[in-house]
Formats: sequence, C-alpha cells, structure tokens
Amino acid sequence: MVKIVGIGGSLRSSSYSQQALEIVAERVGAIGAEVEILDLRTLQLPFCNGEKEYPEYPDVEKMRETVKQADGLILATPEYHGSISGVMKNALDLMSFEHLDGKVAGFISVLGGQSNSNALNHLRLILRWVHAWVIPEQIAIGQAWNAFSDEGKILDEKLSERFDKFAQSLVENTRKIRGCS
Repeated sequence: MVKIVGIGGSLRSSSYSQQALEIVAERVGAIGAEVEILDLRTLQLPFCNGEKEYPEYPDVEKMRETVKQADGLILATPEYHGSISGVMKNALDLMSFEHLDGKVAGFISVLGGQSNSNALNHLRLILRWVHAWVIPEQIAIGQAWNAFSDEGKILDEKLSERFDKFAQSLVENTRKIRGCS
C-alpha cells in the first residue's frame, strides 16, 4: 500500500494551508493510500543549524523517520513574501537525502492575495535538489479567506476538481515510481 505523509507549513491555529492539506489527505486516503499528517504546530523542532543530530529534540527524529518510511509527500505551505514559509523550509532543512531521496511529492500553496506559483516553484527546486519526484499537478489557492466554508469545505467546484486530480496523480505516480501496489 502507498504511504503518503502530509506536512503543513503554517503554525496558525486556523491555517488555510492545514485545511487544504487535510482535504487532499482525505481524498488520497479515499483512493486507497495510507495517509499520515505531520502537524508542525505540535512538533518541537529547533532551527536547523546544520548539525546531523538534535538529541534534545526527539521530534526531529520522529519527523525524519516518518518521512523516510513514506513513499510520497504532500507539502502545503502559505506563501509569505513570495516564497514558502520559514517553518516549511526549516522542516525540510532538518531532513536530508536519506529521508527525501526518491519520494514522490505534490505541493499546495495558499495565499491571501492573488494566486501565483512562487512558493510552488521554490518547493520544486528544493525537492528536486534532494532527488524527489514532483508530480506535475499542483494547487495554488489565492484569496484563501474566500476559498473555504466555515466547515472547512472547498467552495469552488473547479478547485475541488483540482484537488481530486491532484490526489489521483499523487497516488498513481507514487505507485508507478515507487513500485507500490
């Protein structure tokens, strides 16, 4: 079975990035993949300083091992100042090729303003650098404050369809690339 790990790159309690991640994780699970979400809001992670080990931060090893055991990743980040969040970058910096090499990844960015692809492109560069495989489908949600209902559902049908296609592509490509059933 395909195992997918989702990581949300926001620390806000009412994070739209986290909402988007949970929606796509549910859809990935409905297709038959095992999904686990690593909630960075609950992990105690230090700022990456280039050390190999962080013994006083057991959540670093927990995150690394969870990702290492996964076949694929969903990374959801708010776009801050034209790039990924510092929290997402730090989490990725705490991992290395050992954890990320060969993973199949899909990306979601959430913006308060107009939709663009800056954060998505930056994630592509980072994940390509550590030898991950990035699916062509990606989701950028502009004006996020207007994209979700109070219950956390996607309001726009076309955006909802993009979530379905994203989930399908992630699972299918993970099966192909990782040789999973």
